[in-house]
Amino acid sequence: MTATIADILPSAFAVLGAPDRADRLDLPDVRRFAVLLVDGLGYHLLPVAAPVAPVLADVLAGRLGRLTELASCFPSTTPTSLVSLGTGALPGAHGVLGFTVNVPGTRRVLTHIDWRGTPDPADWQPVRTQFELASAAGIPTSVVSRPDFAGSGLTVSAYRGARYVDAADPDVLAERMLAELAGPSRLVLGYHPTLDNAAHLFGIDSTHWRVAAAEVDRLLERLIDGLPADAALLVTADHGGVNVPPDHRVDLDADRRLSAGVRIVAGEARVRYLHTRRGARDDVIATWRTVLGRVADVVSRDEAVAAGWFGPVPTEHLGRIGDVVVVCREDYVVLASKHEPDTVGKLVAYHGSTTPAETAIPLVVVTG
Repeated sequence: MTATIADILPSAFAVLGAPDRADRLDLPDVRRFAVLLVDGLGYHLLPVAAPVAPVLADVLAGRLGRLTELASCFPSTTPTSLVSLGTGALPGAHGVLGFTVNVPGTRRVLTHIDWRGTPDPADWQPVRTQFELASAAGIPTSVVSRPDFAGSGLTVSAYRGARYVDAADPDVLAERMLAELAGPSRLVLGYHPTLDNAAHLFGIDSTHWRVAAAEVDRLLERLIDGLPADAALLVTADHGGVNVPPDHRVDLDADRRLSAGVRIVAGEARVRYLHTRRGARDDVIATWRTVLGRVADVVSRDEAVAAGWFGPVPTEHLGRIGDVVVVCREDYVVLASKHEPDTVGKLVAYHGSTTPAETAIPLVVVTG
């Protein structure tokens, strides 16, 4: 079975001596770990970045560190991956089951990256994080990320138990990750978002994307140069992505056949969760399969759960998944122009689905 993003921190903490952990990733025997998550740096995007990223080029050529292919969880989207990383659990268990999900019993669609206030993260995401478990084992930890993410529901769900340190740009991120690593923290996790932002807005391998990839490379160079001799740097990602051409975009709100019987729309453009009107589920499935054809896999929630897409899903989390799950194939998306900001339809690159371009993520291991 392919190791996933959920195996990274349990493996690192096993090396650091935390009880009841197993090192599935054969990590080096070091005293400290720096873990950098580069949003959107999928495994299959490394060769695309290499011409402007000499550190990544050295990794690909085998001249630096060790490169392993891991998998993101489903859906391959940032909130789900960050919480799987932070908890070491599959999405069904931790309940952050998509970019947006319906809050059961309401008409509210919760956008996990903008989550403040209700629902209480401790109730919504019940799994103890790896940072909480490390703290209980006497292993201090830190998370270094953007100041505007501090205290958000997603941050608390993924990182509670760690000391949170602000870093507003890549230079400060490198500086503060290394400073935390030089202090009492035995594991420091850093988060860098701008590569994914460039992909969404301008496209993978666009000029803006290459500038962002070069910025990632400079961040890696600083971290490697400053890495203590008794430490290892782990570099990973939450997902990859695909560019989507204009003629591969379906708008469910512009087609009465697709909107019929649908009560609430959640998920995201590559993976839709459709909450249907009473008694309409089977008709919605049949209609969507007919209209979309080869564009997407359309299944019921029961089928998706039984297939193990989310890992085991407790009863209290089932309602967060739509009655119908629509998973786009190839480079197609399903937009929802009346349910989402119009900026979603203007994006160039997307992720969330099950293609290798989206789900394959790297694990780069460099020792001090």
